[in-house]
Amino acid sequence: MSQSETRPSKRERTLMALVEAGLDLFEQQGYEATTVAEIARAAGVTEMTFFRYFPAKEHLLLDDPYDPELIAAIGAQPITDPPFLRAARGIRAAWRALPEPETPIIRRRVRITAQTPSLRGAMWRSTGNTEQAIVARLVADGTSPHVARVAAASVLAALVAGLFTWAEDESASLADAIERALDVIEVAS
Repeated sequence: MSQSETRPSKRERTLMALVEAGLDLFEQQGYEATTVAEIARAAGVTEMTFFRYFPAKEHLLLDDPYDPELIAAIGAQPITDPPFLRAARGIRAAWRALPEPETPIIRRRVRITAQTPSLRGAMWRSTGNTEQAIVARLVADGTSPHVARVAAASVLAALVAGLFTWAEDESASLADAIERALDVIEVAS
C-alpha cells in the first residue's frame, strides 16, 4: 500500500480539522456564541479557507449525504403500495442498508443541531431538498402532488425525530432510533 493510500489528503485533513474545531467550540461555548473566525483559528486556517469548505457556519453541521440512497430505496418500493407506506418503507430500507456511523462526529453534529433552536429550523430548511426529491419520486410514479407532499413531510418528521433521539441516547444505534420513529407512523397507517 502506498503512502498516499494510507494518509488523508491535505483537503481531507483540513476538512477534518475544521469539523473537529467547530464541534469542540460549539460544545464548549454554544453554536450561537461561536464565530467562523474562531473555528478557522482553532483549525489553523483562515476564514477564507473555512468558506472554501462550507458556505456558512451551519453547513458544518447540516451536510446530508444520504439523499440519493433514500430516494432510490423509495423508488424500489412496490408502486401498488400507498405513497405514505412507500416513503416510510423506503426510508426504512435505506437505513437498514447503510452502515452505522463509525465515528462520534455524526452524533455530535446531530446533538448540537437538536440542542440549538436556530439550527433546528435550519435542519428543517435543509430537509426541504430531501422532501422535494421524495415528492418528485412519488409523483413520477403516479402519486398526486398533494398526497406526495403529505407523505414526504410525514416520513421526514419521523426521520428527524429518530435522528434527534439517537443523538441524545448514546446506547441507541442510528438504525434502531430510525426504526422506532418509523414504527410510530407506520402503525398508524
